[in-house]
Amino acid sequence: MKLIKTDAHGNDFLIVAASEVPPGTDLPALARRACDRASGRGADGLLIVEETPAGARMQLRNADGSYSEVSGNGVRCIGAWLAGARRLVPGAVLQIDTDAGPKMLTLLGREGARCTFRASMGAPADIRKLCLDVAGEPVDIVTLNMGNPQCVVLGPVTEERLQRLGSRLAVHPHFPNGTNVELAEVVSPAELNILIWERGVGPTQSSGTGTCGAAVAAAAFAGTLRIVDVTAPGGRQHVEWLDDQVWLTGWAEVVAELSVPIS
Repeated sequence: MKLIKTDAHGNDFLIVAASEVPPGTDLPALARRACDRASGRGADGLLIVEETPAGARMQLRNADGSYSEVSGNGVRCIGAWLAGARRLVPGAVLQIDTDAGPKMLTLLGREGARCTFRASMGAPADIRKLCLDVAGEPVDIVTLNMGNPQCVVLGPVTEERLQRLGSRLAVHPHFPNGTNVELAEVVSPAELNILIWERGVGPTQSSGTGTCGAAVAAAAFAGTLRIVDVTAPGGRQHVEWLDDQVWLTGWAEVVAELSVPIS
């Protein structure tokens, strides 16, 4: 089975064409096998992609085989693959259909295999601030939905807090389907630093929806602007929370072509 290895700010995905996946394939098992870093391939998730005239339709499985509705970095990875295959030029627009609705990508620039896109990420929903008990510790959080569930902890960003809080919040009973977790620290009114614990993966270098979720939470409850730069370990992305929806700008690139046994 042919796989395309892609990367967006260190958040890496394997793309497989839907036509390559035999009917009846156990997708969770395939994702676990393909994304296993001990195999020499490895990725944060598997994107099953069916091309369309406007762009593509995607399904996402996390590295542990679990389902996810959407990935903000993943849709740009698909965009980078299509940009190369279709020889797109800046200004081109792609529509990536996800289980969280269509995401529109505008190609801003290309440098080799690396493409920069501005992506529509939809409007945030159910923005709430609450306190949860996490292993006996009261933790103030912001929850919202960016097409997938997000839990943002505003305050100091440290690896120790990520391991202690992120690992527990991601599977907290308050979130019956699990959640992505971001620690977010305000650097200035227009800049945040974040660390990410991604549902079904663990710590990741970046997250597109998590970046958007952190920006929305900080604007709603920490006094930042609604247009900010958000820096994760994998680099900086630009978020605009406008009246209609959230827009995310960042890069993605095709890294290599790989293969995995079907069974």
